[in-house]
Amino acid sequence: MKHSPQTAARLAAYGDLLLRWNTRINLISEETVADIDQRHIADCEQLQPLLPQAGPIADIGSGAGLPGLVLAIIQPAREIHLVESDKRKAAFLIEASAQLKLPMVRVHACRAENAKLPPLSAITARALAPLANLLPYADKFLARGGVAVFPKGKTAEKELTEAALGWHFTCERYPSTTNSEATILRLSNIHRVKS
Repeated sequence: MKHSPQTAARLAAYGDLLLRWNTRINLISEETVADIDQRHIADCEQLQPLLPQAGPIADIGSGAGLPGLVLAIIQPAREIHLVESDKRKAAFLIEASAQLKLPMVRVHACRAENAKLPPLSAITARALAPLANLLPYADKFLARGGVAVFPKGKTAEKELTEAALGWHFTCERYPSTTNSEATILRLSNIHRVKS
């Protein structure tokens, strides 16, 4: 992805912060540290074109800010909510958004079901939980017409099959540009199956 010099500098600063904090608290796995730009930053950047153009978004189980902080760096004027129940990771998110001068980022140090969020245009979650466990958050927090954008690995088809037992949704699939075994799911019209 091509960026302005300011955005590129912020992404680089974010990568440095992530590596510094990773020595104290486990934000990303050791195997991926050497490949942070491709494995984490570029992997999250590819979600941006799949999001609605406007409106607040939330990253559930934000952890290291992947994808939430990366998306905030690309779109600094957008309201982005980072929901993270681990207090140490939430502290990293607060510190990183302050250092990177991202005033539109809001950090919620709580479990997702307890977060006080506005009606969202989009919700994201990366490596958090199976699809069936993520859809209740999408159902609760998305505004009418909102979308859920979830990167998924090899289990994407299995997760879709299991989620379809309890949920109706429209699903678009996009191949990941950073991992040939991964898929990005863009879900809309999400609602529970009436029993």
